[in-house]
This record gives sequence, C-alpha cells and structure tokens, in this order.
Amino acid sequence: MTQHKHWSLGAKLTLVGAPFLLLALLSTAATLWVSWQLDGGAAAVNEAGRMRMQSYRMALSIGTDETSALPEQVKEFDRSLSTLRSGDPERPLFVSWDETTRARFAAVEQDWTRFRSRWIDAKPSVLRDLRAETVDFAAHIDAFVTAIEVHMAHWTAMLHLLQMSMLAMAILGAAVLLYTGYLFVLEPVGQLKLAIEKIQSGDFDARVESGTSDEFGTLADGFNGMAEHLQSMYRNLEHKVAEKTAQLEEKRERLESLYKVTALVAKANSLDELAQDFVKAISRIAHADGVALRWSDQANQRYLMLAAQGLPTAMVDGELCIDQGDCDCGLASAAVGLRVIPIQSANQPSLRHCAKAGFETVVNIPVHLHQRLMGEVDLFFHARVNPSEAERSLLDALSSHLAGAMENLRLNALEKEAAVSQERHLLARELHDSIAQSLAFLKIQVQLMRDAQQAGDAAQMKQVLEEIDVGVRESYGDVRELLLHFRTRANAEDIEPALATTLRKFEHQSAMKATLSMQGQGMPLSPDRQIQVLHIIQEALSNVRKHARASQVWLDVQQQPAWRFEIRDDGVGFNPGSGQLDETHVGLRIMSERAQRIGAALEVISTPGHGSSIILTLPTPAHPMPAKPTDLHASH
Repeated sequence: MTQHKHWSLGAKLTLVGAPFLLLALLSTAATLWVSWQLDGGAAAVNEAGRMRMQSYRMALSIGTDETSALPEQVKEFDRSLSTLRSGDPERPLFVSWDETTRARFAAVEQDWTRFRSRWIDAKPSVLRDLRAETVDFAAHIDAFVTAIEVHMAHWTAMLHLLQMSMLAMAILGAAVLLYTGYLFVLEPVGQLKLAIEKIQSGDFDARVESGTSDEFGTLADGFNGMAEHLQSMYRNLEHKVAEKTAQLEEKRERLESLYKVTALVAKANSLDELAQDFVKAISRIAHADGVALRWSDQANQRYLMLAAQGLPTAMVDGELCIDQGDCDCGLASAAVGLRVIPIQSANQPSLRHCAKAGFETVVNIPVHLHQRLMGEVDLFFHARVNPSEAERSLLDALSSHLAGAMENLRLNALEKEAAVSQERHLLARELHDSIAQSLAFLKIQVQLMRDAQQAGDAAQMKQVLEEIDVGVRESYGDVRELLLHFRTRANAEDIEPALATTLRKFEHQSAMKATLSMQGQGMPLSPDRQIQVLHIIQEALSNVRKHARASQVWLDVQQQPAWRFEIRDDGVGFNPGSGQLDETHVGLRIMSERAQRIGAALEVISTPGHGSSIILTLPTPAHPMPAKPTDLHASH
C-alpha cells in the first residue's frame, strides 16, 4: 500500500523559500568577500603611494645633504615593501598577485636595491643623475599601483555584478513567494470566505474543494463537515421545533391544570364542594369518560364514594360503599402508586359494573398524605389507555393537592370545634362565677321569704324583699356585664381601641370617670393575649363597680420594655391578705387564672380607705408573635 507524503503549509513555504534564502546567503558571502578584496587592494594602493612619497623624501634628503633622516626613511621604505610583499594581518591589506603585479613589484625592489646602494650607502658627491633615477624609481612604483588598480577595477565590476544579481534574485524571490502565498494561502482563504458567505445567506449546499493535505485541506474538510451538519440540523429544525413546542404546550397545560386544581381546593369550604369540583376538574384534565372519588376509613377497610362524574346511576348506587377486596378499585396502596386496570371481559365479578357500563380501562390513583392512604381516584375510559410518565406525574400531583386540601378542611373543622368548645367553656365559667352565685343567693332569700310568710313576720318579709331586689339588680348588672365582655373584640394590630371602648362602656354603666394613659411603643400583642388582657381588665373594672365605691378609675398602659397594665381607683380599698372568700376574692381568683393562662404576673395592691391597684405584667416575647386568623376563634 502506497503512503502519500502529506506536506504541511509550513513545509511547502519552507521548500519554496529555502533556495532563495540559500542563494541570498551565498550572494551576501560573495559580496562580503569582494568587498574585502577591494578593501585590501585600496590599502595596498595607499601603501604604494606612501612608497612613492618616501622615495621623493629620500631624494630630497640626499639632495639637501640632510642625511640624519635617511636611516629612518630607509626603515620606513623597507617596512612598506615588506607589508606589500606579505600583507598586514591587522587590517585588510594585500596585493592580488599575478605575473604583471609580481614583475612590476620585482622591478620596484630592483630599483630600490640600486637606489639604496648608489645614493644612500655610497654617499656620492655628484648628484647630477639623482633626480632622473628618482623619477624612474617613482614611475616603476606608479606602474605597480596601476597593476593593483586593474585588479581593483576587476573586483569592482564583480561587486556590481553581484549586487545586480542579488537585486534580480530578490525580485524573483518576492514574485515566487507572492505566487506561492496566493496559491497556498490566499486562494484557500478566499474559497473558505466565499463558502462562509453562502452559509450566512442560507445556502447550506456550499462546500470547499479540498485538493491539498495541508492545514487548509484539514480546515476545508472540517468546514465541509460543519456545513453538512448544519444542513442536517436545518432540515430537522422544523421537526425539532414542533417537538419542543408540543413539549412546552404539554408543560403549559400541566401547569394550568395544577393552577386550576390549586385554586379550586383553596376556595372550597366543604368536603362535598371540594369533591364535586375535583372530579369535574380531573375529568377534563385526564379526558376521562368517568371519574369516581372514594374516601377510605382509618383502617382502609371500606371506601365511600364522595363524588362521581360520568358514571351510570346504577354503577354509582352499586358501588356507593365497597369493602376492601370487593372490587379492584378498592385495592389502592400508597406504596404501589398509580395502577392501570384493563377490563378484559364482563365475566369478572369484581369489574361487572365497569364492563356493563362499557368501560375498557380503569386508572386507579391512590390519594395519600405522608405515606398514609386516605382514599383513591378512579378514572374510567371507554378505550384502552396507558398514561405516559408525564401524565402519571400530573395525576399524582393532583391527588396530592386533593389530600392536602381535605386534610386542611379536617383540621379547620377540628379547630372550629375546639374554638366552639373553648367558647362554651368560657361562657359556662363566666355564668358560674357571676350569675350562678347571684341566683344561689336569690334562692336562699326566696326560702327565707317563705319562712317569714309562714311566720307572719312582716318586718322580716320586707327585709328579705329588699335583699331579693338587690340580688336581682346584681344579676341584671352581671348579665349586662357578660354581654359587654362578649361583644368586645380585640384589634389585630393594636389593643388601644379595644381598651378605649371598654372604658367608655364602663363609664356609661357605672357613671364613674375612666382615664386611659398609653406610654411607649411596643410589639403588638397576639389576639389570644389581647382577649385575656381585656377580660382581666373588665373583671377588675367589675370589682371596682361592685365593691370599691370609687368616683374615678385610671388605666395606665406601659408598652416597653414589657407590656404592663395598671387599674387604679380612689375607692374604699380592702385588705388583700384577709383570706375572706367574698365576691371580691372570687373575681381576683378569676383574674389570676386568666393571667396564668398567658404566662403573665398579677399583683394586687390595696389599703383600706386609700383605693386599690391591680397590676398585670406580661412576659417579654423572644420574637414578634404574628397575628393569625385562627387565633381569633377564641373571641367568637
């Protein structure tokens, strides 16, 4: 199997640019070498020019007979010859030797040897030929310089050729790189951009040709795969949107059903109303042909049909109350959950009513609260049905709402019954503590009247009649006072209006002046505490009216740091520690019992002849006690 080599984009660009880079490096190196040759030749020309100058200086020194400088000048000329012959390693100075330059340099050396032996070492006295030989010597040096310059001209021409070659190579390399970049980069990017624009315009058939194996080939394959996936998603989008819409509609209907059932269970005032409304609602929600709501006893042995919808009269009458096991509907269990019961034939005794009515399926939904089975809901269908998971969840939720609502009705009934019992107990105690005692006193006086009548004692009869008249008046006052107590209602937020009403009624009843003083701002009292506080204050005012013989009463209320109520009068007072169980002490005992009921402290301060004071102090609550509507039952 032949494996094709895959070239990446970087490898392709490197392969194209590497030859040009190598040529550029070679050209640069050649240019540097030629420049180095030119620098060396220029330095050699300078050095040869110095030799010509040095020859004229030596001739001048010989002609002027200044021989003292000649040794140094000779050494300098020898150094120049040695430098030109061997080059200078410290700087680029060398001569491009060929036959011409070597011959001309040899002529310079011969001239120097002859010039030195004749004019410097021999020291002639006649200087006639000095000038001519010096001119010939300098001419040979100029010929040597000319030979060096010929080589320099050659290197200069080569340098220009290299520079033109580099320029041409740069232009050619740029053109090749631009074409390569267009071929390998710009053209694939342009195709990809065009395909993206087609996708954006909605043409999901757009594809990119993938003719390479580099990064753009991989990108093209990925883009084509993405475009195909988008095209597939777009084709299935309408189906998915319809599916999601159906799911949302189903959830909306479920929420709407839960809302409707929640609303009807919240406004139901009786069990019968709740049952009837629930079966109608669940019949519409489940699209059932018939519905039966059965309620179970404590032992789950009997099931009573509370409400039915869409069932024949004979079926309702026959299954009004069934025992467990008599029918498949009476086998609900909170642990089992919803059951689907198929009605296969009319020969089954347990399903004879269902089959006779033409039903094919029964859906049994247990109604349970906190794992306790309370009843069941039976849905009847003329066709074979099997609820989905969402429908099962909805039916279970509706049954839970029903269980909670029925439990709330039961608790409300128990609460009302407890409130009525408490009210009756309170009324009985009030009658016993006030009117019953007065009636017992009147009974004794009636017996005394009979005795006095039999004895014919007119004075005794008159005295007894006066006592009976006083007792009747006291009883009448007690009755009016009881009516006053039970008509007084506490305010859910503030007790001040109820206190003011109580004092106004007391003033009207007793003709005494009553003053109310409120100090501070405290947390509102709960309704049950307000009722007990009002009863204690009313009992205290009743004692003042009956026994204090006062002209004025003060009620001082302090709200902070704790509620404190003080009832003061300017009456005759009494001795609280006397121990006599008269009517005053009976009233105090009633007030003490009420104070204990709300955890309050009752203090009695009285001095004979200086009035009385009753102080009621409530405990400081740890946190605010919200007012609840159920707390008002004790006041009705």
